[in-house]
Amino acid sequence: MKNFSGQALFLDRSDINTDEIIPAKYLTENTKNALKPHILEDLHLDGFNVAEDIIGRNIIVTRSNFGCGSSREHAVWVFEVNDINVVIAESFARIFRQNMFNCGMLAIELPKEDIDTIFALGTDGTIKIDMEQNLITAESGRGNSLSITFTMNEFDRELVKAGGWLAYADSKY
Repeated sequence: MKNFSGQALFLDRSDINTDEIIPAKYLTENTKNALKPHILEDLHLDGFNVAEDIIGRNIIVTRSNFGCGSSREHAVWVFEVNDINVVIAESFARIFRQNMFNCGMLAIELPKEDIDTIFALGTDGTIKIDMEQNLITAESGRGNSLSITFTMNEFDRELVKAGGWLAYADSKY
């Protein structure tokens, strides 16, 4: 199973689309690893510098409708090769969300109020995901912390535990 804890990258915007996650011009690459340096290359947010801000981040916290746009697996793969295995958002585009689980990664949906609370805690701490307890624990660099529960259906949980759809299918069929 992948690592579901670490420092978070906070992207304070709704409707971040798959072209911003990985530009379409890289969809002809032959390996997932070739996508790695192009993560969030076309994302424009005030104060965001992908070259500096992504280093050491394992989790993304963002707003609603994350992963909208084209239904490409590359948008999830670029996170996977950059060791970002969790995205926490108010909502996801349906196909992006399922692609996360198909790759053994977590797409956690929380109400707007909970997302606001995580943002308010600060962007300098860590987030830990306990899949058995359905619990997110966020700790700021100043010693503040909070715990939030989430829900996940059993099939998605099994996909994550197996490491993704292919590993799940290999173990079942």
